[in-house]
Amino acid sequence: MPFAGFNAQDFEVFNVEGLEPRMEVLIERVRPKLEILGSEIVPFLSALCGEEMFVHVAKHARRTVNPPNDTWVAWAANKRGYKALPHFQVGMFGTHLFIIFAIIYESTNKSVFAEHLEGKKGIAAVKKLPKTFYWSMDHMDPGFTPQSEMTAADFAKMADKLKNVKKSEVLCGLRIEKGDPVLDDGDQLVSVIHSTFEQLLPLYKMAF
Repeated sequence: MPFAGFNAQDFEVFNVEGLEPRMEVLIERVRPKLEILGSEIVPFLSALCGEEMFVHVAKHARRTVNPPNDTWVAWAANKRGYKALPHFQVGMFGTHLFIIFAIIYESTNKSVFAEHLEGKKGIAAVKKLPKTFYWSMDHMDPGFTPQSEMTAADFAKMADKLKNVKKSEVLCGLRIEKGDPVLDDGDQLVSVIHSTFEQLLPLYKMAF
């Protein structure tokens, strides 16, 4: 089945009250699309990264009370999991879709990324990113800082936090707001994801 994109109803999943009701709708409506997207993107991403990548669709299995505010599909170079590794994600909050590179708190690669970020090559790499990209240091918070507003001091603070704060994280990529026509066009959205991951590849390489 070809990937059909995401529609307004998919984003409305996050308006459903309660853990079980929201999960039921999420599993029925959104998760199949994430699984299809994961399978469609993985050959491209494996070729791009030069290593076999594996698909991981969020299950939200640890939740017992609070319903998820977002969901996603991740790709990483490990069949068993992705959280301990630098990885790529496509996911959604109720307000937007995100296409990102991420290193979350469980990964020891944070310090490697931080060291590269402090070097000349790292600084040059982040400066080349599109101004439309954004940065975040909390994967659970939809808040962000646009690339266009990031300064050398901001990147220095980010590197310091990644090295010294155990729960620190780094995310970078593209946001597409709910209602953008590209979301409804599966082929066009896949093309945007390909392009975004190509532009994020230098960050992925900085994490090793």
